[in-house]
Amino acid sequence: MSLESTSNASFGGTLSAVLGWTYFIAWSVSFYPQIILNHRRKSVEGLSIDFLVYNVYGFACYAIFNTAFFFSRSIADEYERRNDGHPNLVRFNDLFFSYHALILCLVTFAQSFYYKREPTQTASSTAHLYFYSTLVGIVMVSLFSTAYNAVYFLSFIKLGCSLIKYIPQAWLNYRRKSTVGWSIHNIILDFTGGTLSFAQLILDAIRSGNVAEALGNPVKFGLGLVSIAFDVLFMVQHYVLYTDRFDPQDVEAQLQYQGMPPDYGSTENSDAGSV
Repeated sequence: MSLESTSNASFGGTLSAVLGWTYFIAWSVSFYPQIILNHRRKSVEGLSIDFLVYNVYGFACYAIFNTAFFFSRSIADEYERRNDGHPNLVRFNDLFFSYHALILCLVTFAQSFYYKREPTQTASSTAHLYFYSTLVGIVMVSLFSTAYNAVYFLSFIKLGCSLIKYIPQAWLNYRRKSTVGWSIHNIILDFTGGTLSFAQLILDAIRSGNVAEALGNPVKFGLGLVSIAFDVLFMVQHYVLYTDRFDPQDVEAQLQYQGMPPDYGSTENSDAGSV
C-alpha cells in the first residue's frame, strides 16, 4: 500500500470517527430539551403519548440489536457470511447511544405519568396493536428461526417505530395548531444527528469498497433519512405554520405577562425563544 493510500485511509477513518461521535453527541443531547421542558412546565400537554411509547419500544429493540452485533461473535460471523465477508458497521458509539437514548426515553415516559396531562392523552389503539403484534412476531421468529434473524427482526421493529412515531406528534400539532409543549431544540439537534449519521454510513461504505453495504445496517440508514424528513416537517410547523408561542403552562411566562395583555406571537414563551 502506498503512502498516499495509507494517508487517505487514515484520514477517512478519522473523519468517520469524528462524524460518529458528533452525531452521537447531537442525538444524545437532543433528548434533554424535552425532559427539561416537561419539568419546567410541570406538564406534558402538547406531547403525544404514542410518540413516547414508540420511542421506548424502538430504542429497547435498537439497544438489543446493537448489543448482539457488537458482542456476539456468531452473529457477526453470520453477517459477514451473508455480506461477502464485509464486517458489520455497528460501532461502540452506536451501542452507547442506544442505551443512553433508552434511559432518557424511559425518563420522558415516566414524566407523562407524573406531570399534568389532558384526559385524552393516552396511547392509541394503533400503538397497542403495533406493540403486541410485533411482540408476537419476536416470539415466533425466536422460536422457529435463527438468533441472527431474530436480532434482525428487532432492527425492523425499530425502523417501523421510527417511520411512524412522529406521525402522532405531527397530527397533534396540526390539530392544536400549535407546537407548544413540543421542544424545537430536540428537533434541531435530531436533524443534525440524522444528517451526520447518514454521512458517516455512506463514508464507511465507500471506504470499505462496497456501497451496497450501507443497506446492511437498515436501522442506521433508515434513522438518518426518516429523521431528516420529519425534522424538516416539524421545523416548518414551528417556524412557519404555528407561530403562536404563548404557553399557559409556563409559570415564568405567566409572571412575565402578569398585569399586561399577553403577546401571543412572542417567541419568549417557547422553549426555543432564543432560536
